[in-house]
Amino acid sequence: MLSQARGRVLARDAVSDVDLPPFEKAAMDGFAVRAADFHGAAGPVRLAVVGESKAGAGHAGGVQPGQCVEIYTGAELPADCDAVVMVEKSLREGAAVVLDDAPAPGQHVCHRGEDLAVGDLAVPAGRRLRPVDLAVLAAVGADPVLVRPRVRLGLATTGDELVPPSRRPGPGQIREGNTFDLAARAEAAGAEVVNLGILPDDPAVLAGRFEELLSTCDALITTGGVSMGRYDLVGATFERCGVTPILHKIAIKPGKPLWFGVRGRVPVFGLPGNPVSCLVGFEVFVRPALYKMEGADPATWDPPLRRGRWAGAEPKPNPRQQHLPVVVEHGADGVDLLRPLAWSSSADIVELSRAQGLAVIEPEARLTAGALVPYRPL
Repeated sequence: MLSQARGRVLARDAVSDVDLPPFEKAAMDGFAVRAADFHGAAGPVRLAVVGESKAGAGHAGGVQPGQCVEIYTGAELPADCDAVVMVEKSLREGAAVVLDDAPAPGQHVCHRGEDLAVGDLAVPAGRRLRPVDLAVLAAVGADPVLVRPRVRLGLATTGDELVPPSRRPGPGQIREGNTFDLAARAEAAGAEVVNLGILPDDPAVLAGRFEELLSTCDALITTGGVSMGRYDLVGATFERCGVTPILHKIAIKPGKPLWFGVRGRVPVFGLPGNPVSCLVGFEVFVRPALYKMEGADPATWDPPLRRGRWAGAEPKPNPRQQHLPVVVEHGADGVDLLRPLAWSSSADIVELSRAQGLAVIEPEARLTAGALVPYRPL
């Protein structure tokens, strides 16, 4: 149903089955007139008012020279009329009106089919439907509307140190928050999320739960357990589940340990457990994949980065591409100012919550104050 289509990706082009507007329509309250009645007039013109046209009930009769019809915004223009004089330019005198205007044909008239003609494209396939798109689809009779299936995304995080947010952490424990962030981001990207929450660092348990997700989901994300430690079990467990590894470690800071593989048509992303690294991995790799899988317009998979002016100290050059959380401010010259956050590490979720973008700094680049730098809005 159209009422349930917001945020979904349109599966096929929607074309108009009607002209929009469907008739010659008044754009103002006033009087529908014949522009020829004003030709050669040296001043105001007096016309007889022979009826009215309102939305849903037009004037049924004709309009002769020297006559006009009172009309309201959205009402159909009588067939004999070709212009509207706004009510502010009128003086009513009983059954007549004096109009202090000399309209050209078409003045204050919305013409039939000027927005869309029958057969015109109204909304293209691949559009992620916004509220205004629903109004357009309603206008062209696209109800019910055909949309692409949501991507069913499996999600889990690993770590014996993790506890749910409802539990007070004991010694060596921390509350888990990555799956809440990732689930919200994935749902905003159109996915249907199956969130298993916290899984222990136990190969047998991991294999069983991973197999469950691999068998029932279109894509899979995990966080944690992808580095080089003794208990970083995610990559090896995926391989035992039949996932073909494609890459492990990327030249990005933060987020280096990212793991990626596929089983059949199911892509598998093993994101690092630190929140900033996890965010970078999702925005740079996972979000574009979800958009592509859902059939969204390719222009939206990974839109061009914006550019802003660096308004912080010079960061230390790094051999990896850096993605630095920033606050985005409006500059006096119209160019966004990028102020780096004072985050202490890639685990600093509190400071990360203030971020409005990720400044992208190329490997070994030196970035001085005032330099233009690309950034990814969050």
